[in-house]
Amino acid sequence: METADLKKISAQVRKEILTMLYKAGSGHPGGSLSAVELVTDLYYNHMNFNAQNYNDKNRDYFILSKGHVCPVLYAVLAQIGCIKKEELDTLRKIGSRLQGHPAMDKKIPGIEISTGSLGYGLSIATGIAKGLKSLKQDNRVYVLMGDGEQQEGSVWEAVMAAPHFKLDNLCAIIDCNGLQIDGEVKDILNINSIADKYRAFGWNVIEIDGHNLDEVDSAYTKAKQTKGVPTVIAARTIKGKGVSFMENVCGWHGKAPNKEQLEKALKELEK
Repeated sequence: METADLKKISAQVRKEILTMLYKAGSGHPGGSLSAVELVTDLYYNHMNFNAQNYNDKNRDYFILSKGHVCPVLYAVLAQIGCIKKEELDTLRKIGSRLQGHPAMDKKIPGIEISTGSLGYGLSIATGIAKGLKSLKQDNRVYVLMGDGEQQEGSVWEAVMAAPHFKLDNLCAIIDCNGLQIDGEVKDILNINSIADKYRAFGWNVIEIDGHNLDEVDSAYTKAKQTKGVPTVIAARTIKGKGVSFMENVCGWHGKAPNKEQLEKALKELEK
């Protein structure tokens, strides 16, 4: 899909994220908005995954390690027809399939594993990728993490293991928006230079502007072309991207907009 079309879809995804969070009265807008281009381009242009083959053994896998930003995943899954758009209104409601963190027992196409506790997604993705290699299958595995999540020790066991097993079918994406719930990542526990750390462990590292769809698209293409080692895409992003009063504001990590804020945000996105 062309960049111009993906930009329109990304704007629509942002509107749906904000609307569902408003209707839920809770949730995580900041990190959901920062990951929009990363998730949208992946599903539309690179993953072997759609509403028809979501259960096929040859599908690609996506693991949302930072499960609290599931609104971006739900919105994209609705865009590609895996769930009905009206179901987005049920986010975080009792009995809804769309829980506040992805739940695999809800049988939602595209939710491969339940996530929420940070630090486990890369280990899960590494295990899936190794299993696919053992079966001599060509499926790819993608995992989206946060930069604050890199503070978890379990991440680094997987970072060490994936190159050891030559998992070139694995692509990790780090949403480097610089903020976490308590403040700036660099102040809470500095993880920089994250790119140099992954290089030291033997990964193919690609650094990009995570909101530039051409760079995002090129990075996924390069990841697929890389042989012998896993790839990590370190994407510089803006928390709350697309909404002026949310951008780079830590307080919007886990707070839903009220009616007035929603209307203002939607007007900005309409432009």
